[in-house]
Amino acid sequence: MGLKSRTKSTKNPPIFSHEFVTQNHEDIISCIAMVFILGLMFQATSPFATKFIALQHNVTIENENEPPIFLYTNGIQDLCVIFFYFLICIVIHAIVQEFIIDKINKRLHLSKTRHSRFTESGQLLVFYLVSVAWGGHIIYREKILTNITSLWEDYPDSHTQMMFMYKFFFVTQISYWLHTFPELYFQKVRKEDWANRIQYATLYLIFITAAYVTNMTRVALVLLVIHYTVEAVVHASRLLHFADKTELAANGFVLFNVLFTLARLSTIVVAVLTFWYGLALSDKPGLDLATGNFNTYLVRVNCLAAICLLQAWMMWHFITYHLRRRREQAPAKPVLKKVTAAKQDKKPKEKKSKKRDEEDMSELPEVDQNTKKQLRQRK
Repeated sequence: MGLKSRTKSTKNPPIFSHEFVTQNHEDIISCIAMVFILGLMFQATSPFATKFIALQHNVTIENENEPPIFLYTNGIQDLCVIFFYFLICIVIHAIVQEFIIDKINKRLHLSKTRHSRFTESGQLLVFYLVSVAWGGHIIYREKILTNITSLWEDYPDSHTQMMFMYKFFFVTQISYWLHTFPELYFQKVRKEDWANRIQYATLYLIFITAAYVTNMTRVALVLLVIHYTVEAVVHASRLLHFADKTELAANGFVLFNVLFTLARLSTIVVAVLTFWYGLALSDKPGLDLATGNFNTYLVRVNCLAAICLLQAWMMWHFITYHLRRRREQAPAKPVLKKVTAAKQDKKPKEKKSKKRDEEDMSELPEVDQNTKKQLRQRK
């Protein structure tokens, strides 16, 4: 009788099963996105497809002897654009995961818990670096740093109209934080880590969407760049820690501790200047959705309170984390000191006892000295 050869099962998971979706989600999502792109090629579907791909609510300003200026406002049709770039974020997430993060993970041979944390920090680091570079370029072009009063001057007239890259920045921000929710399922994240990721993604969504709807995008842009810079430092330090680069990681965490406190302080200063001082100079009595005016006392106080409470909550977690670490490390130090002190006390005592015996031996006659030595050798 011939022996049956043992072959590994090469069966693919059934279609539309959980394993099939998680393994091929980037291909499924890219196919859905391609449907909208192919819609641009046909005259009948082109108007429908442009609502999802191109930015909507265009405002053209024409001047004599100058080329026209294309500006954009916010509106309900932005939901279609956000949905399309929500799909694009999932595809880009999968590309970064497959071609960058997974290859580094294979070289490091990390455990499951470290693997998931390394993946999270790697994805967030790429997003934070791109956002800081992009947001910093917009701040430079809009000359916000050289003219800090532009954060509140001419509100809402000059704040409702945005350049293309300005509006596209906030559309991608909302799309990215929306895509983190299905990624919990696609990336098979442990349920123990869901609460933390859902918490910070929800906070980002609430604050960025509120700033986009109320035309407070200039303040939000500055605050996001400040916050993302600090977050990029801590996630880069975490990656170095997982890669066993302890010295660089320690320096990175020290830098993060300094930048974190400075970022919280600068965020509160910018918020107070804008909402309590700047916008109060041009206070208007009521809301006006047609002109995009949200500059009322109630809105300003709520915005300022929300920002300050968030900074206080983050600072509270930061302080409690470091206090907990000190408590965990504190009991180990006295024990080590006691052990080392006991060892140091034993050594001189032994030396002292030997010296005393030698002195006593020298006082005895030679016969008694020889007998005492023989007794010691027998013992």
